[in-house]
Parts: sequence; C-alpha cells; structure tokens
Amino acid sequence: MTENQLLEVIKSIKATDGEAGRKARARQESLAKPPGSLGCLEDISVKMAEITGKVKNSVKKGCVVVMCADNGVAEEKVASAPQSVTMAQTVNFTRRLTGVGALAESFGSELLIVDVGVKEPIPAELYDSQPLRDTHKIVDRRIRPGTDNLARGPAMKKEEALRCIETGVEMAAAVSKAGFDIAGVGEMGIGNTTTSAAVLSAVTGQDSSRTCGRGGGINDESYMRKMKIVDLVSRDYRKKGGLIKASEPESRERISMMTDILARMGGFDLCAMTGVFLGAAAGRLPVVIDGYISAVAALSAFLMAPRASGYMFASHRSWEKGYSLAVEIMGLKPFLALDMRLGEGSGCPIAFDVIKGACDVMSNMATFEEAEINDGYLEEIRKGNCF
Repeated sequence: MTENQLLEVIKSIKATDGEAGRKARARQESLAKPPGSLGCLEDISVKMAEITGKVKNSVKKGCVVVMCADNGVAEEKVASAPQSVTMAQTVNFTRRLTGVGALAESFGSELLIVDVGVKEPIPAELYDSQPLRDTHKIVDRRIRPGTDNLARGPAMKKEEALRCIETGVEMAAAVSKAGFDIAGVGEMGIGNTTTSAAVLSAVTGQDSSRTCGRGGGINDESYMRKMKIVDLVSRDYRKKGGLIKASEPESRERISMMTDILARMGGFDLCAMTGVFLGAAAGRLPVVIDGYISAVAALSAFLMAPRASGYMFASHRSWEKGYSLAVEIMGLKPFLALDMRLGEGSGCPIAFDVIKGACDVMSNMATFEEAEINDGYLEEIRKGNCF
C-alpha cells in the first residue's frame, strides 16, 4: 500500500446515517419505558442505526481480529514478560486458552489471529494464508520477526507501516465478507504499551506522565525507563504541540505525519490494528475498541479519518493510563467498567453481547401504543423536569 492508496481508503469512508439515527431515537422515545431509562443501551442502538442505516438491527456473529507481533523496544526491559510470551500466546489463541479465547468461546464469538511480525518461530502447520478459512489457524502476514528498537532508531520503515495498515484493511474486509455483524480489535505483542504510549504522546503533545502506565506490571525502575524512552522518542512532535495541532484532518500532510509517527515509534501490531479500524469504517462495519493499545490504534485511524469514529464503540474503561485521553479525543465513551487491563481484545466478546442486547431492545420491545399504555404521565420527564 502506498500513501495514495491509503488516502483512497480514507476518502471512501462515508459519514454515518444521521436520519436513521434520528428515526432510531424517536423509536426509543416511543418504547414502553421512561425516556432514557435504558441508559447507554439506547445510545448504542441509535449508533448502530447510524452505521447500518436501519432502525432495527441484530448482532448474531462477532469476530475479534487479533494482531500479533513483537516490539524491539522490549530489549530495554520495559515489560514484565519476556518476548517469548508473544509467540506462546499467539499459539494459545488457536487453542482458545487465552483470556480472549476463553471469553470468545463463552460468548460465541470467533477469533481472526494474524501474525504480522512475531519474533520466535511458530510451527508451520499452524499457519494459513486465507483469513477465516479456519479460525483455529494463524493468518500469515509477517513483515519480519519483530520491529527494531525504537529507543535506538526508527521501529520500522514507512513502507512496512503501510503494509501493516493494508493488512488491517484486508482483515476488516474479510470479516465483513464472512458475514460477521461486528468486529473487535485486539493484539498480542510484548512491549506494545510502550509503543502505544509513545504514539499517543506524539499525536497529543502530552508527556509520558499522561500516556505511560505500567502495562502488564513493572517495577519502578522499569517504569521510569519506559517513561524516559517515551518522552525521548516523542519529543520533537511534542514540541510542535503534537500531530493534532500540527496538521489538518484528512490532509495528505496529516496522513503522512501519522504514518511517519507509526513507523518511527509504533509496532507492526499497532499499525495493523489501525488498518482494521480504517477498513471497518470503509466497509460500514461496526467495530469495537478493546483496551489501551486498541484505543491508540483507533485514535491513529481517527486522526487520519475523523469519520471513522462513527463506526467505533469503546467497550470497557481500561485501567491503563492514557486510555481515557485517547477515547475522549474521539468523543467516545466506554459503556463497561470492569477494571480490565489484559488486552488481547478480551473486552470485545463481552461488548458484542451488550451491543446485541441494545439492538434486541430496539427491535423487540413494545411501544406504548402496542402495549396499550397511556404515556401521558411521562410528560414531565420528557420536559427534563425530573432529573
């Protein structure tokens, strides 16, 4: 993928359907309940209508796309786990032995596991070249065995970042073509909270005190080292006030700067996840953000294509520092508070079922007229005088 081809993908992303949203909101107001009493479920059902153009929707099949890759910055001992865990967990995804694997099985979701740069060798028999032909296989889209160490130079070439984004766009299209109603975006890559914090600092202009957490759990020495690296690699962008202040949305300059940032300090996993969010929006596919790394990938997509956020749902409020900053910039609000910080896409299967429930309420609940209830008693509530 070239920058021009990426620009074409971005230009293909259409605004969501405001008229369908207004009709959905009107139906919510007509359902046999006090206005607003179903809280976030009402907002979710309205957003689904805006995405699909239909007031009544259903979510029968969900798929979590899990991008797997190693990050060279792990050499700096900024993570608690060794890099070998990336390979081990990538294999364990195929057996559904991980957090997201167990939750996907529990909630009836599928996984699309993609290797974009795992460092240690994975048995060849576990690979497949075609997405979703066998969801217990790993799709082989390896760029190379892990990125370079961003603390010592660029993590990857720009061409590699664009290849990863292209892979993400491809996987979103595969999910849609396979008939899934909704996608989620997860990852596996030791060191990827460091890459995410660096990217978030570079795009927002905020230093590591706002963007850098302890990831999977690190001691004070490792944490201080991690913060120092994040501040160092993002410094030049922060001096300009961050990408947000330095360029205009959807401009060629913005797209070039965003891909420069991803190449300088991102990861293969983060870049590919960014592509999934762009591809989902281009295909009008609802897509769920998991935790911190997923949120930074979503923000990277949003900063190139602001309309993409219209297709995104923030699932759970991650404990990781920087998560709230990322989702607030996009105007999104997570609807679950589960104190989760695992990653992998583990929040997505849970969120799929919440979104399914929101759609089922919209489709199956009776209106006041159908329930033969006089709704006159709600006038004061509708005027906003009771809350």
